Amino acid sequence: MKKIFLYGLDVELVHAWKQVFAQECAFRELVEIRHGDILTGKADALVSPANSFGFMDGGIDLYYSQRLGWHVQERLQEQIKSLSMQELLVGQALAVPTDREQYPWLISAPTMRVPCVLSDSLQANAYLATRAATLCALEKGFESVAFPGMGTGTGKLACVLAARYMYAAFRDCLLEKREFPKTLWEATTNLVH
Repeated sequence: MKKIFLYGLDVELVHAWKQVFAQECAFRELVEIRHGDILTGKADALVSPANSFGFMDGGIDLYYSQRLGWHVQERLQEQIKSLSMQELLVGQALAVPTDREQYPWLISAPTMRVPCVLSDSLQANAYLATRAATLCALEKGFESVAFPGMGTGTGKLACVLAARYMYAAFRDCLLEKREFPKTLWEATTNLVH
């Protein structure tokens, strides 16, 4: 992957990304943070922090559907229906074509099973979804991907937490090979540092 675009309308989110990503010089060329509307950009893929059933009729997904077309939701749900559980779990991602030159692919990476606030026990969903979307993009060979703030809309995740979780996911997919934790405590504490 050559470029990750992070788009945020919220100044607090953009500021959090800038602070968190400044700590890693390897991300200076790879990650570009933009204050503005994600649908004014262009990349190989656009990330949707949807739900496990692919309903794109609320939050940022509603905006995507209105601008890209409802056929994207239909394609996504057809793929989800073909899965053994007919559900795209948090930590998984699927890519569907959009038929749009601006963003030829949409990567659906749920931050939640159904719309909800990401309480303490669900905050790491932003990490899982970002990691799944990044791995999907790598598997598909996408060179550029645009992300919104994962979990910051309907999930109401604090901007600084979303930035840390997204940073950790990019780090684990692109910079470091994450080792299997030796203990549950290590798995819990090493996610975000």
